[in-house]
Amino acid sequence: MIYGEEIIEEVRSRNDIVDLISTYVPLKKKGSSYFGLCPFHNEKSPSFSVSRDKQMYYCFGCGAGGNVFTFLMEYENFSFPEALKYLAERAGMELPEEELNEEAKRTMDAKARLREMNKLSANYFYYLLHSKRGQKGLAYLKNRGITDETIKRFGLGYADIYNDDLYRFLKSKGYSDEELKDSALVTIDERRGGSDKFWNRVMFPIMDVNNRVIGFGGRVMGDGSPKYLNSKETTLFDKSRNLYGLNFARSSRKKEIILCEGYMDVISMHQAGFTNAVAALGTAFTSGHGTLLKRYTENVILSFDSDEAGQRAILRAIPILKEAGLTVRVLNLKPYKDPDEFIKGLGREALEERISHATSSFMFQIQVAAGRYDQNDPEEKTKFQHEAAKLLSTIEERLERKNYIDAVSREYYIDAKDLEELVNYYGTSGYATAQRQQNTPRQPERRLQQSEAKDEKRKQPQKLLLTWMVNEPQLFEKLDGIIGPDDFYEQIYHGAALLLFKQYAEEGAVIPGKILNQYTDLEDQKKIAELFNTTLKISPSPEDRDKALNDIVRRVKEDSIEQQMNATNDILKWQDLIREKANLAKLHISL
Repeated sequence: MIYGEEIIEEVRSRNDIVDLISTYVPLKKKGSSYFGLCPFHNEKSPSFSVSRDKQMYYCFGCGAGGNVFTFLMEYENFSFPEALKYLAERAGMELPEEELNEEAKRTMDAKARLREMNKLSANYFYYLLHSKRGQKGLAYLKNRGITDETIKRFGLGYADIYNDDLYRFLKSKGYSDEELKDSALVTIDERRGGSDKFWNRVMFPIMDVNNRVIGFGGRVMGDGSPKYLNSKETTLFDKSRNLYGLNFARSSRKKEIILCEGYMDVISMHQAGFTNAVAALGTAFTSGHGTLLKRYTENVILSFDSDEAGQRAILRAIPILKEAGLTVRVLNLKPYKDPDEFIKGLGREALEERISHATSSFMFQIQVAAGRYDQNDPEEKTKFQHEAAKLLSTIEERLERKNYIDAVSREYYIDAKDLEELVNYYGTSGYATAQRQQNTPRQPERRLQQSEAKDEKRKQPQKLLLTWMVNEPQLFEKLDGIIGPDDFYEQIYHGAALLLFKQYAEEGAVIPGKILNQYTDLEDQKKIAELFNTTLKISPSPEDRDKALNDIVRRVKEDSIEQQMNATNDILKWQDLIREKANLAKLHISL
């Protein structure tokens, strides 16, 4: 269903952006705007601005920006129709319903079709698990101690032994080979036809935070390889922006989230009552996962396997989580390998006790370092003490560093004064600074060539004048007959100017949030959001403000005249343009 501009605008206007975003991000009022930590990148100082007047948001750190629709599309990974429907329901509006014919169904939004396909597949796998054909898969889950209630809660299923079973099922539901190829559920071969990505596997539907199936994981029955297989990324499924079990964990009343390694760890934890457990989706832990967790908690407990590979994974995850601003602790599962074995061996209460005494991430790093050296050998012990001092030197906050020096000296019988001297040595030698820089993810740099930089400088007056007109709409009347939409010849600014001039003429006001409805491309929305949120650094004195305005208007008009002159060979037109350019010297606009 495609809705007209009137309905879209009514939905937008009935959802205040500050009220909406404050349900996701803590905001504090500062002047006429609200500020908080950006949910789209890692930051420690709030640079995420939400304006009630403009009905839009903008991050001065990463450039993310838009209106209520954009926010939901970026934060919740909604399509535009999904965002529209959600906001309509939130505002108590009833959108017009229309039964789609077969052709309309075929031209539905691709993401909606894929979402529907994933849901059908999950239901089919669940059905197979409980049929005679799924006995092997059900027996595996039962042997692992998984109850019927848990199977239902997580929607666990079974992919049959035939490698074209799901393909034939989805074809019977009207999906084309092209759609199936893009789903990551099926491989299409021109000669051999379709074959399933998953077969002879217990299936784990992967859901987003809104309980919608976006992908699958499968555990092979028997000795096949690979043991665990995960969906490839699609328009719905981005491994770095999703965590298994987060749809349940986000609603947990626990103060922390427990990060596990795999599907069965999460399922066993939830079944035992630890509904705050999640896992990465068959990929290395990334900064995207850290940012995602930061949305829902301040504290993370790492519950990876206690083997060497699991310990290495913990060491890799710690700096990523800390960079996201999270407090990190590590769960000791020994003598068992993973949470599932621990719960079966010692029970829920014992795991609860271990969680309450989880080790700080820093002391875990010290423990791992200590394990590499023979503490009974003086030479080996000295090496460990140097490594511990190096780690301690990377702690920036003085009091925290002092507390950890005391803790390490007590735990490993090192004289506190000697350890502190060694820490100070590494702190002043440049080692600590180098390590912090190494552990800080590098932000991508955009290096403009000289010609590009010149081009950007040429566009700047158009951008500044539009920003000024948005912030002070009375300028539309002051500049009437002097500046018009066609004077903003850069494509992105010309489009924005056309909308702004039209809006002011019709409504006598500027509503940036409404204008953003016209932009469907997220990159364009970000550029327009930046345009509407640029801060003008202008002297408060009336004389200086008038001078700055006249300078910008002249530059925009001069550039516009030059563009027109370059576009024509008409001598008479040239003469008119030359006179118009000369008259700019007499231009004076007063605020």
